[in-house]
Amino acid sequence: MVDGPDARRSLRDWGVDALVTVVALGLGVIALHDTWGAHGTAAWVIDIALGVASLVALWERRRHPVGVAAFVIPASAVSALAGGAGLAVLFNAAIRCDRRSLAWITLASVGASIAYGLLYASSGANARDNILAGLLLFGIAIGWGLFVRVRRDLVDSLRERAERLEEEGRLRADQARAAERERIAREMHDVLAHRLSLLSLHAGALEFRPGAPPAEVAATAAVVREAAAAALEELRDVVGVLREGTDADTRRPQPTLADLPTLIEESRAAGMRIEAELDLPTEGEDAGAAAVGRTAFRVVQEGLTNARKHAPGTLVRVRVAASADGLTVAVHNRAPVAPAPAPALPGAGSGLIGLGERVELVGGELRHEVAADGDFLLVATLPWERRGR
Repeated sequence: MVDGPDARRSLRDWGVDALVTVVALGLGVIALHDTWGAHGTAAWVIDIALGVASLVALWERRRHPVGVAAFVIPASAVSALAGGAGLAVLFNAAIRCDRRSLAWITLASVGASIAYGLLYASSGANARDNILAGLLLFGIAIGWGLFVRVRRDLVDSLRERAERLEEEGRLRADQARAAERERIAREMHDVLAHRLSLLSLHAGALEFRPGAPPAEVAATAAVVREAAAAALEELRDVVGVLREGTDADTRRPQPTLADLPTLIEESRAAGMRIEAELDLPTEGEDAGAAAVGRTAFRVVQEGLTNARKHAPGTLVRVRVAASADGLTVAVHNRAPVAPAPAPALPGAGSGLIGLGERVELVGGELRHEVAADGDFLLVATLPWERRGR
């Protein structure tokens, strides 16, 4: 329904306005017929003129509800033909006017009803009946209009609430997608950076030792092939979470503390010099918490990857110590003393950022620093999962 001075009337509005005009005209004709005997020639002309003007004014009742009421209601006090238009104006005012304007329009309608009853009454009893009938009709028009107004407000509030909930749902879905993308990117970095750095290290050895014995070349090539296959398999596992219907139970289990020795041995096989001190908790202790063990594994993996990238050939010390409060994971690599034999691997610097987020998720603390002598230290403190949450 069109509202406001600048609103345009739709096809439905045209139909409603035509119907309201016809109904108001019919009510006015009935009232004019009942009061026809009380009219003189001049009164007939005035009554019909005011009635027609009131019916025409109804077409602007939405854009100017107060202005139309200010004309039609006084006209209905003396014109029987304008009575039906007065009811339509009251109904419209109850829907669209504010409280103060509606109160004045209601008082004016009461006055118009009293004036109409006295003007066209042939006796005191007839005047009383006319006044009561007019007040009853005006009360019905106002009550019906207020009911429609409340119903419209309720529908509008429900529509706004539905739109708000829909928008909030879209925001939650966008946030969930963004969080999932970040998680997948973190997993891809943690998994592939380690594997690809091993590939680069072995490929660099083949490039800078072209005269190596065939057996050694074959062995290195086999390691490269196995590392590439492992990288592809792990990439397939990570990308699998993007596919609809992928069952999480069918994917490869996430690494735990028990996988740390294997990780260190893989790096040693690639030529890294590693001193490891692993004080891992026994099976069944709190250290069995999957999140803590997985985070500790990723800390060591990131530390070894960074050492291969930025300080190849240096000694790396890995220390994992378990206590009653949690795990302490430290990776310390010495500063490079000579240029790397292979080109430096590219890095975006996002590994430590993502690692910090992982550590924060389990309530831990991550610290990394470059000492004055160029040594790099990566330390993570991981508390056991709290019980009774």
